[in-house]
Amino acid sequence: MPQRKNNTRRRRGKAKYNQTLIIFLTALVLIGAGIFGYHRYQEYRQVAQTEQVATEHNAFVKKVAPYAIYLGKEYGVLPSITIAQAILESDWGRSTLAKDYNNYFGVKGTDPNNTKVLQTKEYTNGQWITINGRFRVYSDYRESMKDHAELLVNGTTWNSQQYQQVLHSKDYIEAAVALQTDGYATDPGYTTKIIRVIQKYNLKKYDEGIK
Repeated sequence: MPQRKNNTRRRRGKAKYNQTLIIFLTALVLIGAGIFGYHRYQEYRQVAQTEQVATEHNAFVKKVAPYAIYLGKEYGVLPSITIAQAILESDWGRSTLAKDYNNYFGVKGTDPNNTKVLQTKEYTNGQWITINGRFRVYSDYRESMKDHAELLVNGTTWNSQQYQQVLHSKDYIEAAVALQTDGYATDPGYTTKIIRVIQKYNLKKYDEGIK
C-alpha cells in the first residue's frame, strides 16, 4: 500500500512537472511570436514610411518640373538647378515659408507689404547662427519660381551681374559651383548638396534642350 501511494505521488508530480513545462514552453512560443510579430510590424512600418516619402518626393518633383523647364527656356536657368534648389530651400515644400507663403527659395525682400519676418539659419564666421529674416510672400509657387529665375538673371540691387556664372554654366555641376562662388547661399556645403540631390533624383534629364 505505501508503494502504491509513492507511485501515485510520483505520477502526480510528473504530471504537474509536465504541465508546468508545457505552460513554460507555450509562454516562450507566445513571447517569441510577439517579438517576431513586433519586428515584422516595425519592418512593415519602415517600408511603408519609406514608400510614402518616395511618393511625396516624386509628387513634388512632378509638381515643379514643368514650370522649371518653362523658366529654363525663358531665362536660361537649368531646370535641374531650379528643382534641386526648391527641394533644399523648401524641404520638399514642407517648410513654413513654403507651405504658408509659397516661397520655395528663401528669397528675401524689404517691403513689409509683401514680406514676412521669420527665423532662419545662416552660416557666419564658421558657425551656424539663427537670425530673423524678411522673406518674400507669394500667392502661388510658380510666382516664387519665376522670382527666383529673375533674381539669377537680374542679380541683386548691389550687383546686377552677381549670378551670371550660374546662367552661363554649361551643366548642373558647373552651375552648382557657381551658386556657391556667386554667394547665393552661406552654407559651405551648398554645392555638394545641390549636386547630390540632382544625381539622386536624376534631375539632369530635365535639362535636355535648355543649353
